[in-house]
Amino acid sequence: MKDVLLIADLHGQFGKIDSFLELNPEAVFIAGDITNMGPVDTVDDVFSRIDVPCFAVPGNCDPKEILDTLEHSDAVNLHGSAMNLGKMTIVGVGGSNPTPFNTPFELTDKQIDDLLTGAMAKMEKTVHNVLLCHAPPYDTLDVANGEHVGSQSLARHISDFDLICCAHIHEQRGVKEVGGTKIVNPGPAMDGYCAMLHFGTEAKDIKIELLTV
Repeated sequence: MKDVLLIADLHGQFGKIDSFLELNPEAVFIAGDITNMGPVDTVDDVFSRIDVPCFAVPGNCDPKEILDTLEHSDAVNLHGSAMNLGKMTIVGVGGSNPTPFNTPFELTDKQIDDLLTGAMAKMEKTVHNVLLCHAPPYDTLDVANGEHVGSQSLARHISDFDLICCAHIHEQRGVKEVGGTKIVNPGPAMDGYCAMLHFGTEAKDIKIELLTV
C-alpha cells in the first residue's frame, strides 16, 4: 500500500465520499467522528461505498455501539488493536480523552494508555508503523480555545510511530513533525478536507498532501 486516503470528522455528512474516492487511494483510513452523536445505522452506507480496504476508529462524537457496527461493516475496526499489512503496521485507538461536552465516546488517559499498550504488544516492527487515533497527542495539533487539549498518553508514545493520523480539533488541520514522527490532522471531511499519505520504501519516507475536494 503506497497511497492512502485519510479522512476524519465526517459527523454524519457522507455526501463527499465519492469525491474523496476519485483521488484513487489504495486504502482509506478514517480517524473517527463518523457520526454526529449517532445514529449508527447510517454507517453501513458510507462503508459500502468505499471499494478499497478501509480501516477506522471511532471518535468522541460516535456512540459506543458504533464498535459493533464497525465489526459487522465492510471496514476494519482498529479500536484497541493492531494489524500488519506487509510493510506497514497500523495501531488504532478511538474516542478521546475527556472533553467539557460530555460526548458519547470519552476515555480517561489511563484507558487510552491501556488500549494503546495492549495494541502495541501485538505490533510487528515493519517499515512503517502508523497510529490511527481520533484525539491528537498533547501539545501537537491540539489547541482549542487557546488551550492544549490532547491526550497525554498518546504524547508519551509519539516516538513509537513513524506517522500518527489524528483529528478531533477541526481548526488544527495540518502536519507537524516531533522527533522524526510525522503527525497529521486532515481537517473535517464534512467540509471536503482530507489528506493523501504516500508511503515510500524507507521508514521515514512518508509524504503527506493536504487536499480539498
